[in-house]
Amino acid sequence: MDDREGLLDVRTAERMSIHIYSRRSLMGAAAAARVGENMRRLLDQDRRLRMVFAAAPSQNELYEGLVREKRIDWSRVDAFHMDEYIGLNGAAPQSFGTFLTDRLFSRVKPGRVELLSGMADAGQECARYSELLREAPIDIVCLGIGENGHIAFNDPPVADFNDPVLVKAVLLEEACRRQQVNDGCFSRLEEVPTHALTLTIPALMAGGQLFGIVPGASKRTALQAALQDPVSTDCPATILRTHPDMVLFTDREAFGL
Repeated sequence: MDDREGLLDVRTAERMSIHIYSRRSLMGAAAAARVGENMRRLLDQDRRLRMVFAAAPSQNELYEGLVREKRIDWSRVDAFHMDEYIGLNGAAPQSFGTFLTDRLFSRVKPGRVELLSGMADAGQECARYSELLREAPIDIVCLGIGENGHIAFNDPPVADFNDPVLVKAVLLEEACRRQQVNDGCFSRLEEVPTHALTLTIPALMAGGQLFGIVPGASKRTALQAALQDPVSTDCPATILRTHPDMVLFTDREAFGL
């Protein structure tokens, strides 16, 4: 796809490039084209590619587009994800590992998939996953922004731009848990787990290239804060403006154009 189809405007916020599309479907297709292009470029260097993926309905169009992308040697891709609920069985439909497996990994078959386990001892799992992340730099991170401005599960009360660890266990803010109900992942707030494992903000910001996918009117307030507010953990996504290679894809509804 030509990633200019449906493109309304390109803006900047500090170091971030913002691409605004007329429709969510065109936004997702354009994001997939850009991510796919960068994947091919890195894979053409005869090396493995290490990627981190977000698990959320906001990423659906991106993943559908990546499945359709051609000439990507997924057998040389090492795939990681950002977060997982503590105490939720990995086979549960709400599990983020299940989400990514169903929508992407089972369809493109990366050569290596490393999933966080919400059923393991939290401390041991944080240590295990941190070691996997330390094996080599992460090349590409595909992420979203939560309605409370979080990235991964770094909600405002637990976000730390200078976190000394790569993976940690966190208490989820109620606004974050309500978003899971609003997204249709759970039917009631009481069903949403209260704790989760998450990659920290330094772990995400260490990625060589960051691609943000933020569609829908429900994200407008958070997106405006992420682009306009002072950089602080009051809106963790504000830190994304400081990354040297960050492209954000959004639509008219989210941006408010």
